[in-house]
Amino acid sequence: MKSADYQRLYDAVTRVAKQAYAPYSQFAVGAALLMKDGQIITGANVENASYGLSNCAERSALFTAYSLGYRQNDIIGMMIIGPTLGPVSPCGACRQVMAELINPDVEVVMTNWEKQDLVVKVKDLLPFRFAKDDLDGRKQV
Repeated sequence: MKSADYQRLYDAVTRVAKQAYAPYSQFAVGAALLMKDGQIITGANVENASYGLSNCAERSALFTAYSLGYRQNDIIGMMIIGPTLGPVSPCGACRQVMAELINPDVEVVMTNWEKQDLVVKVKDLLPFRFAKDDLDGRKQV
């Protein structure tokens, strides 16, 4: 990822993480997608007293992008920030959604407030993902 893109994403995730609604966990997360048209789409985590109804920053950003008409081939990078000792890591649900909605070779920068980064490709986040291909080959029972 180019340093200018990195800085734009870092500025976006730090800004959006401050918009998180995390009254229960106090764990504010921000996510940003870099689109091939240069736009940046952001998302923050939004908690709910019924924890299962909460939404993570990664899914918030992805659902916003798709709601705006963007699709898999439009996403060229992603960054996630959280208040962790090392790079923040997406939860399992977010990894599954990312595996379906982002191309496998797109880089994801996981970072924290000290800019301790870990860069991986989407395909490395969930190597044994459940995918559309699994549904295409299903058998009748």
